[in-house]
Amino acid sequence: MSDAAQNAAPADVNDLFDLTIIGAGPVGLFGTFYAGMRGMKVKLIDSLAELGGQLSALYPDKYIYDMAGFPKVVAKDLVRDLSAQALQFAPTVCLEEKVMTLTKTDEGFALGTDKGVTHRTKTVLITAGVGAFAPKKLEKAEFARFEGHGLHYVIPKLEIFKGRRVLVVGGGDSAVDWALALNEIASEVTLIHRRDSFRAHEDSVKKLHASTVRVMLFHELEDITGDGAVNGAVVYDNRSKEKTTLALDDVVVNFGFLANLGPIKTWGLNLEKISLVVNQQMETNIEGVMAAGDITTYPGKLKLIVTGVGEATMAVCTAKMRCDPKASYFPGHSSGNAAFGEGGH
Repeated sequence: MSDAAQNAAPADVNDLFDLTIIGAGPVGLFGTFYAGMRGMKVKLIDSLAELGGQLSALYPDKYIYDMAGFPKVVAKDLVRDLSAQALQFAPTVCLEEKVMTLTKTDEGFALGTDKGVTHRTKTVLITAGVGAFAPKKLEKAEFARFEGHGLHYVIPKLEIFKGRRVLVVGGGDSAVDWALALNEIASEVTLIHRRDSFRAHEDSVKKLHASTVRVMLFHELEDITGDGAVNGAVVYDNRSKEKTTLALDDVVVNFGFLANLGPIKTWGLNLEKISLVVNQQMETNIEGVMAAGDITTYPGKLKLIVTGVGEATMAVCTAKMRCDPKASYFPGHSSGNAAFGEGGH
């Protein structure tokens, strides 16, 4: 358990909480903080052993570029600051505990977990990201022998690539960001992408092309070579079929993740594919159950951390009114001044 989580209030399953947040990624952490700002009694539950969700579990050393207030920030540093912010109101935190059931009760909801525990809460906020996640892997089964020996689907520590020759495979934000980050410490970085357009932020792509990363468009991976560990790869141009052999130490694959909502699918919530449908107040079809972040969908949805924290704020305000009908949806600005009225304008 992280030092931050150890500073949280101890769990008491007999207590009735105003709001229980399921998912301790960036969105859940900010929701925990904002619920504290609104004077709510909050519990935060996550199946992982650390706060931070995917940022902690999959890429703690990756730079995050689209969070307000940071030109760029290392994921683990963002988690550290979000955790400190979230825990200042002493919420109860339950880690390594997976919520399996959601049952309506007279007082709100009962959440049953894989530890045989039932948590009582008036309202629920689901911030579970993409749910359970696993990286999409290369199709050829023979490549599996290189996993842990130079073939990587996640990068827990950037420093292991110092001075090494690295091939990055993919064309999304993660692939581009990893190529840029690896270029600062690796001896050589090559990125291959099967098309000539990227599914990444325009500024990141601009930086990629301006960097010393070797970018090979319209190229795909045909083979990985090595006796026990990666020592090279064969890539091919998908237009001309011309092959190129690369001398390498590592192959980093970024094809995205396979998402699975798991037990959430059985809770009676309206789903659109693998996303929870919410309204403008981040309410699901079950009164008292809100959702925010990547797990949600609505017209115009953007799956970004920066939008997710805003959604968490709206969800918390909706939960506040459910717990206290006399409460206002809009509490006023945290920087408000009496001279300008409640809203601080």
